[in-house]
Amino acid sequence: MYARVDGAILDELKAIVGAANVLWSSEALEPYAHDETPGLWSMPEVVVRANSASEVSRVLRLANERRIPVTPRSGGTGLSGGAVPTLGGIVLSLERMDRILEIDRENLTVTAEPGVITGNLHRAVEQEGLFYPPDPASLDSCRLGGNIAENAGGPRAVKYGVTKDYVCGLEAVLPSGEIVRMGGKLVKNVTGYSLIQLLIGSEGTLAVITQITLRLLPLPPYRVDLLAQFPEFEPAIRAVSDIIARRIVPTTIEFMERDSVLASERLLGKQLPGRDAGACLLIQLDGRREEDAYADMELVGDACLENGALDVLVARDRPTRDRLWEGRRVIIDALKHESPVSHMEDVVVPRAVIPRLVGGVHELAAEQGVRIVCFGHAGDGNVHVIALKDDLPDARWQELVPALQAGIYKLALSLGGTLTGEHGIGATRRAYLPLALDPVLIDLQRRLKAVFDPNGILNPGKVFP
Repeated sequence: MYARVDGAILDELKAIVGAANVLWSSEALEPYAHDETPGLWSMPEVVVRANSASEVSRVLRLANERRIPVTPRSGGTGLSGGAVPTLGGIVLSLERMDRILEIDRENLTVTAEPGVITGNLHRAVEQEGLFYPPDPASLDSCRLGGNIAENAGGPRAVKYGVTKDYVCGLEAVLPSGEIVRMGGKLVKNVTGYSLIQLLIGSEGTLAVITQITLRLLPLPPYRVDLLAQFPEFEPAIRAVSDIIARRIVPTTIEFMERDSVLASERLLGKQLPGRDAGACLLIQLDGRREEDAYADMELVGDACLENGALDVLVARDRPTRDRLWEGRRVIIDALKHESPVSHMEDVVVPRAVIPRLVGGVHELAAEQGVRIVCFGHAGDGNVHVIALKDDLPDARWQELVPALQAGIYKLALSLGGTLTGEHGIGATRRAYLPLALDPVLIDLQRRLKAVFDPNGILNPGKVFP
């Protein structure tokens, strides 16, 4: 179905982006053969590093004419294999398109290219007294293009929402090479179908994003953080429901099981707050006025204590906040350090049933004889489930992962949830998509894909079973 990249194609690609930006040696290709998904690797035939929408257009037009698969890539920090070139072909890297083009204080927008690192955008707009809320865990390495492709969220989603809530304008290149622009610095826009929202979360299968306009908010000047420690998991989640019932919406409500805190301790080589609790909640509050933030802090602390918290630590200054968050920030690195081979899921359920999900996951772990650690976003029901290979034999690990995946997904679906909250379907979950979506919906999405990409060149091998 697909053609190979030959010498003539290489010469044409060099003419488009310059020879220095066409990579084809094995050593140069290897970093583009994987993302952050453990165990998933596939070598591209060539990497093309574009620097403009025009260059992206010419590369896609060439690939479409010659039927060569193209895998778009921004930062390669994804966790579902979305940027892995599973069918070879061209990796179209947008890492050179890393310019913040405009911060518009009057219209509260920022316009940037897809290669901008998310954390750099945060810092740039905050220097202007503005605020871009989406904060994926990898914000100092992930890039805006990938955030758009996966509809990235992060801890602040409970109050502020996810990427889709802030995108008001896009420039994109279709697989045919046509450049299209939609939206802009607009608060309202119902002119035609909402194609912007269709492209967000499409995992690079419909178009290549080349410019983004994002809505900003005023930067809240006051912040306070709390670490609530509970003897076990269930009262912690009851406290979350109680906090929301009191009409308080914290910026973040994160949860950690004791095993995740202890793993972070082992990596950092020091004791961390919360090490003796069965479960912890990390809660952040912000506001325009100091008295409002602190009034909410009192109510949140009361809700935690009334639901059985052993202690509630409060951090009003940056050093104390950093100490409370230190363990949460390194959980994934800590677990990778303990078991370089692992498997992560990010199922999402209604937040009230998180204890049933976590309990069911640990039952699955006992049945399969594997160690599993859970943590994540208690405020929006998004639970990260990491299974660790540890010393299990390779054959046993390969056997149990599919059974574990299916068991976790079926459990989440039985509780009113679904397969993924942040990381996407990508290459790793596509076989399980029929568990979550009706065949009519899958067929409808396949037909949308065919409208955008009739030759199927753009990120093939992703999303659809």
